[in-house]
Amino acid sequence: MSDEHRSVLTMDMSRHLGRRALLRFTLPSIAMMILTSVYGVVDGLFVSNCAGTTAFAAVNLIMPFIMILNTLGFMMGSGGSALVARTRGEGDDELANRYFSMIIHATLAAGIVLAVVGAVLMRPVAEALGASGELLELCVRYGRISMVSLPAFMLQYAFQTFASTAGRPRLGLRVTIAAGLANVVLDLLLVGVLGLGVTGAAWATVVAELIGGLAPLVWFARPNDSLLRLGRPARDPAALGSVCANGSSEMMASIAVSVVSIVYNLQLLRLIGRDGVAAYGTVMYVSMVFTAVFEGFCMASAPLMSFQHGAANAVEKRSLMRASLVVVTVAGAGMLVVSQLLARPLALAFAGHDPALLALTERAFRIFSLSFLPMGVGLYGSSLFTALGNGLLSAALAAVRTLGLEVGAVLLLPPLFGPTGIWFSVVVAETAAALIVAALVRGLGPRYGLVGRRPPETDSRPPLAAAPAPALG
Repeated sequence: MSDEHRSVLTMDMSRHLGRRALLRFTLPSIAMMILTSVYGVVDGLFVSNCAGTTAFAAVNLIMPFIMILNTLGFMMGSGGSALVARTRGEGDDELANRYFSMIIHATLAAGIVLAVVGAVLMRPVAEALGASGELLELCVRYGRISMVSLPAFMLQYAFQTFASTAGRPRLGLRVTIAAGLANVVLDLLLVGVLGLGVTGAAWATVVAELIGGLAPLVWFARPNDSLLRLGRPARDPAALGSVCANGSSEMMASIAVSVVSIVYNLQLLRLIGRDGVAAYGTVMYVSMVFTAVFEGFCMASAPLMSFQHGAANAVEKRSLMRASLVVVTVAGAGMLVVSQLLARPLALAFAGHDPALLALTERAFRIFSLSFLPMGVGLYGSSLFTALGNGLLSAALAAVRTLGLEVGAVLLLPPLFGPTGIWFSVVVAETAAALIVAALVRGLGPRYGLVGRRPPETDSRPPLAAAPAPALG
């Protein structure tokens, strides 16, 4: 067995990982994110086909607010994993575990507070989003039930990132499979058989999220063979503040996506009506499966970059970045081809009962899927600078990519091109974001050791402990 293959099996972050080994390391996280998205798609399918267009529109209208509340889990997971992996790279495993425990405790406490706030604000927020009558009541019902599992959902996202940092990415995959299967079975029973509509869909999601958040909490609290274990937390407000600042990019990205969804829904309600919101919901559900590839890859590869950054190994940082950019670019091209081939059958699955909605959904998805080609570069750029400890730049990049470019495009293009301009907005925004990332890597690369000579491809590079790290530059 080669050293590279062995390094993947043991999850030794100090060893060199070529493109194939990097893919093997990240595949569990990619699969985990894809499965999470697939289960969400199944949830939408049951609501759309068993509860009707109004119920489906209600779930999609209130979902951005729910996701905004969930974003703290993204922040704590991404910012926390960067701190923990960097601390391990510096050789202090005990402090890394105490940081890990502190971050999980803080995430749980914040989740409880946000769940209460979310339940109180659900109705006024739904009204502000344009809901009224039956649509309003369905939004409030789904949203308030979802608050039951909000703390667990936030923990689930944090643990998904920490599973890779702990050297056990397959743990996150197993938990996701268990939670997703529970969601599918309960959707079938509560929505499909008992006809409980959005109420049944909400409770199915609650049970799945409780499994997804509490199962890893119990696992990490017990003796385990991973690199991390919950125990006595650090009392370091400065470190926690650093985690929040560094992870703010992922939080900003998630908030921005939700804000963009809100703007899209408002524009669609104005220009097309309820069918526009339903079509956009279908596009979002389906596109989540495709973009999950990028999200899973970035989630798993970020701790590797943070470790090498803590170890001051510029050669490996350059190798990781180059391999990662190749992976996301090739994946984007493949997803574009697949999405064009599957546009019709995927639209049929959600909107086959309504010919007008079917035609609208298919056209929207064909246009939207053009964004897959540049999307991976923009997502990886934000993840890269978070892993390098520059949360401010990463947050700014995420804000520009979504709040700046996407919101700007969705407001400016429809007056010029009509409703079609809405669907092209994300294509324009993602292309511009990829160009910005390329410029940032070129301009700031020397500062972080990302620009320099190409490291030789080898499968037998010794671990960092066996040789001094090369100098930066």
